[in-house]
Amino acid sequence: MRPKNLADIPKAYNPKDAENKWYKYWEERKLYHSKVDESKTPYTIVIPPPNITGILHIGHILNNTLQDIYIRYKRMKGYNACWVPGIDHASIATEAKVVALLKEQGITKDSISREEFLKHCYKWKEKYGDIIFQQLRKLGVSCDWDRERFTMDDHYYKKVIEAFVKLYKEGLIYRGYRMVNWDPASKSAISDEEVFYKEFQGKLWYFKYPVKDSDEFVIVATTRPETMLGDTGVAVHPEDERYKHLIGKKIILPIVGREIPLFADEYIDKEFGTGAVKVTPAHDVNDYEMGLRHKLEIVNIFNEDATTNGNVPEEFQNIDRYEARKKVVARLEEMGFLYKAEDYTNKVGYSQRGNVPIEPYLSEQWFMKMEELSKPALQVVLDGKIKFHPEHWVKTYMHWMSNIRDWCISRQLWWGHRIPVWYHKQTNEIYCEIDPPADIENWRQDDDVLDTWASSWLWAQDVFTNERDQNYYYPTDLLVTAPDIIFFWVARMIIAGMHFKNEIPFKDVYFTSTVRDMDGRKMSKSLGNSPDPLDLIEEYGADALRFAIIYIAPLGQDVLFSNEKCEIGRNFANKIWNAGRFLLMNLAQQQAGAQKITFNSELKDKHIDFTDRWIMSRFQLTLKELNDAFDKFEVNNASKIVYSYVWNDFCDWYIELSKQRLYYADEEVKSAVLTRSISLYEEMLKLVHPFMPFITEEIWQLLDERKEGESISTSHFPQFNEKLFDKDAEEEILFVQDVVTAIRNIRGEMNLPPSKQINVFLKTNKITEEQAKYIKSLVRIAELKTAPQMEKPKASASAVVNGCDIFIPLEGLIDLDIERGRIEKEITRLSNLLEGVRKTLSNEGFVAKAPAEVLEREKTKLTNWEKSLLKLQAILTDLN
Repeated sequence: MRPKNLADIPKAYNPKDAENKWYKYWEERKLYHSKVDESKTPYTIVIPPPNITGILHIGHILNNTLQDIYIRYKRMKGYNACWVPGIDHASIATEAKVVALLKEQGITKDSISREEFLKHCYKWKEKYGDIIFQQLRKLGVSCDWDRERFTMDDHYYKKVIEAFVKLYKEGLIYRGYRMVNWDPASKSAISDEEVFYKEFQGKLWYFKYPVKDSDEFVIVATTRPETMLGDTGVAVHPEDERYKHLIGKKIILPIVGREIPLFADEYIDKEFGTGAVKVTPAHDVNDYEMGLRHKLEIVNIFNEDATTNGNVPEEFQNIDRYEARKKVVARLEEMGFLYKAEDYTNKVGYSQRGNVPIEPYLSEQWFMKMEELSKPALQVVLDGKIKFHPEHWVKTYMHWMSNIRDWCISRQLWWGHRIPVWYHKQTNEIYCEIDPPADIENWRQDDDVLDTWASSWLWAQDVFTNERDQNYYYPTDLLVTAPDIIFFWVARMIIAGMHFKNEIPFKDVYFTSTVRDMDGRKMSKSLGNSPDPLDLIEEYGADALRFAIIYIAPLGQDVLFSNEKCEIGRNFANKIWNAGRFLLMNLAQQQAGAQKITFNSELKDKHIDFTDRWIMSRFQLTLKELNDAFDKFEVNNASKIVYSYVWNDFCDWYIELSKQRLYYADEEVKSAVLTRSISLYEEMLKLVHPFMPFITEEIWQLLDERKEGESISTSHFPQFNEKLFDKDAEEEILFVQDVVTAIRNIRGEMNLPPSKQINVFLKTNKITEEQAKYIKSLVRIAELKTAPQMEKPKASASAVVNGCDIFIPLEGLIDLDIERGRIEKEITRLSNLLEGVRKTLSNEGFVAKAPAEVLEREKTKLTNWEKSLLKLQAILTDLN
């Protein structure tokens, strides 16, 4: 190692300068580009492709930091690390954005051709699609940017079409007329997994339906009065005595005047409501099934945008469904058919993309048969070939896969992978192939595109554009993703991998935590509680944000985040910088000739004492714990292992211990200590690097004259060496640490300034001369006396640690009378407080009625004050 002249190293770390400089350095030199190398084991991650409409949010920070930690760690461990970035075309979201953009220009989607519209989509993608990746670069992600993929790339598009054709020919894809979830905003079908539910306080209306040729009425209840315009039956339970005499009769549907049957079906719960149910087969899943069983007429009353169509009376046509609701209720009340209305809490299904209430809607769609496809994908997870972290997600996965339904894969959109099916214009013959029919003028292609997830389910295998790459990098190693897409994406990728490759797509799945604010609310723009990560990077630095989000994110638990949490990372970065600066400034002074000491790497393993053996032992233990944590996907724990070693062991103890020799030893010892300290510091930086790439690169480059293209990120991760474990050194340091900490505590309790020298007496028979030397230097001791037997000096503070009695004579250091008086007053004050809290907790009425958090707070006060009182009483005894 040949150090630089470092006298001008900045006092403070500047994240902005380092981040811009080093990311450019990494990217220009293609340090993270991976090529097939059969001599090395690959480690592959494919990024969960963000939507081209996406903007970086705090969830992306957690997800991508986790991926980057693993890819950097494995790269340094000698793997051929490949992290493939890419973006998703996001059919519904992107089409909605483009439609809105065109609207601003006075253009409607329907007024232009499909080809023109797709040109606008591609223009939008070119303008906005790369934004999130430019933002991710700010975070420091080490993706292989030469491998960037897009789900509408020619290669990927072809693979999606090939998969459809294969499944169609295998009889696993079919077209059917089914009830689907309809999104009126995008005018497209969506899957069950794309529906979320909101709770509303609404009404439950009861209407009287007259029985034909009778004075009787049947009372039905509904939360959606507008759908009664499409009723084609009324159902009752076959054993409901109230209605047995009416089964088979006709009902005259109010407003419409249509005659509809009253029939019996065992699906009906006779105990619920009135026991009579209006049946609208076109607009309710269960009603649809009853309609099929009883051959009811199916009357669709809605257009694709959820306005009413021509199948309702004229006065109700072409109005919004909620306007229709108001008009129907008003008309039924006017006609005397409104029986009553009650307040009612109702859960309404919403489209995730359109954020509007969905409509159950009868539509002809393309479906994928899932029952057989799902079985191998379930088994590989149950067999542990794919491991979930945390493991409890296996139960969720198993439940969904065991109850899986056919997947509606078609969407009524233009932006996406167009379904490769053509219909003959004369014969209506169906043609399904990768390439269009030769006589294309005689055929019409299906207008629908595939569900976005029916393209991204191939992501793990088909981001690799040639067979050699695919055979080398696939299956991938790790998928990091949010648990809310376990069904959308994770399960379907496993299905695709097992069906098309007969192989799992990845070996481990890390499910990220949900990021919430300090009140436990999920981060969202609408709540105004979601900080802009770029603002956080600007204020704190990328490393600080990366480290903080991992440090507060235990596996499987929600993350409570606030901007201030980034202080954890910033303070840690400063600690690392200051330690490095201290070592390098000493080096600079030596190079300047102030101490006439040469930096000599040959002395690195010379003049070793127990403090050196201890820090090397601690490093190896830390390395073992860190590797174990990574292997178990306990990344949060890994961050704390690194933090503890850097902050406590290396910075707070080893550097402080080293000062004794750096300042006072002879020249060769000084050189050996500094050489060794810098070497240990460099190895320590490698442990930190996966978490904090920028600051570690900045300091690593300062430590030596590096060659062009060298980077800490491609250096070798430290190798675990069990032989360096040193139990004796660990015990020797523990004794020193315990004694020093006890003396410092006494200083604090007695208000003795750290600068004031003290005399210390240690009653022990196991202290060495070296230990005594370090204790004396760390706590400013004028005189240190040690002996196996000694009497406690008069008016001295005391402590017992590790079998050692510590005495610090206080006479002359403090005014003993004033100190006794102060402590006696504090004892009186605490005693009064304790009396009050004990009375409170002995009050049975208070204990029975007080909220749990209040009760816990009072108990905590009691415990803390009792401990403080005992401590003060012991100090007072020492002073007498």
